[in-house]
Amino acid sequence: MILIENTCISDDIEDQFFVCNLDKCKGACCVEGDSGAPLDEDELAILDEIYPHVEPYLTQAGKDVIAREGTYTKDWDGDYVTPIINGKECAYALYDERGILKCGIEQAYNDGKITYKKPISCHLYPIRVTKYEQYHALNYDRWEICSPACSFGQELGVPVYKFLKDPLIRAYGPKWYDQLTREIDERRESRLKENEAGK
Repeated sequence: MILIENTCISDDIEDQFFVCNLDKCKGACCVEGDSGAPLDEDELAILDEIYPHVEPYLTQAGKDVIAREGTYTKDWDGDYVTPIINGKECAYALYDERGILKCGIEQAYNDGKITYKKPISCHLYPIRVTKYEQYHALNYDRWEICSPACSFGQELGVPVYKFLKDPLIRAYGPKWYDQLTREIDERRESRLKENEAGK
């Protein structure tokens, strides 16, 4: 594991490969699972504020759920999450012409309607962050529906931390990310030297 400031980063984030392959998975992470996308408390007011700009991008079913439950809700653990439609897809999800689920919030962002890209938990996936009082634990979340992303990442040679460069910088800043890449480079160089010495 790697320790940087108040974060504890799993080795899998360095070692595993990952690149989303929407042609294969069809955005399944927006529909699979037991609840909506996890939300930080500081994102709740943002969702309320941006909703008028996001609403035109959503399905009628998504709008109906948000009208009933609000722009966010709580799961059975009492954590804030996005609402979901009939226990399935996120209320903010929409299907494109190829049948791929996409994020209505991100579509509004891409069109310049808002400056908030999407919930940080979605942006960081497949990293899941567990927040403790003294530190954040960053772990790689293994999910069968993401097998195409693992294969694609392996094919392209892109590890998780490089695929998620932008959201990691969004969450922890450029200096933190630079330190992460330095730590990983040093670890790899050290392992290479050890292997050469063992020959």
